Amino acid sequence: MTGGFDPALAGAATGLELADGRRVPLPVRRWRAAAAGADHWMLDRCAGPTLDLGCGPGRLVAALRAAGVPALGVDHSHRAVRLCRERGAPAVRGDLFARLPGEGGWRHALLADGNIGIGGDPAVLLRRAAALVAPGGSVLVETAGDGLWRGRARLLGIGAGGGGPWFPWATVGLAALPALARSAGLRVAGALHCGERGIAQLVRDAGHG
Repeated sequence: MTGGFDPALAGAATGLELADGRRVPLPVRRWRAAAAGADHWMLDRCAGPTLDLGCGPGRLVAALRAAGVPALGVDHSHRAVRLCRERGAPAVRGDLFARLPGEGGWRHALLADGNIGIGGDPAVLLRRAAALVAPGGSVLVETAGDGLWRGRARLLGIGAGGGGPWFPWATVGLAALPALARSAGLRVAGALHCGERGIAQLVRDAGHG
């Protein structure tokens, strides 16, 4: 998640408005709770050092650390990093596209909670995530909606007009993910559809540089 999501973490915004008119609720309570439900499908596939991209309040980082798996959260939000650290989970504040610790050496990278939308270009973000993991590693992606949508979004419930500033955003459904994965040198190794949540494991081919 980005710094623009601070109002949601503070309880001042609970929804996301997309430029095409759709309104998407933000599961802030789930973000701030302990890992549960479909989260464990992701966590069970993290067998080594894991980087959580857009970690939010850190429930996944905390769960991995409790299981003995080295993990680090990254988020552009001051509030998210503070909340993550308060629960004993290590996190650094940074831009996902700037230099990050351990680049190219992580076993897994997480893009949970719809974070595949960060920056508005999922293909670029997946290439970035693939570059962060070692050959043979994986990127675990949580999807939302159907197909591929790119545009702008804003938080609802803040600002004089009822919404915050617009920012680039995207949504990706499970069906759209294989083509995006291939463009990043990744392949779909498994997927879960659980209610409104779709999660996929994308493996970086050992020969992909």
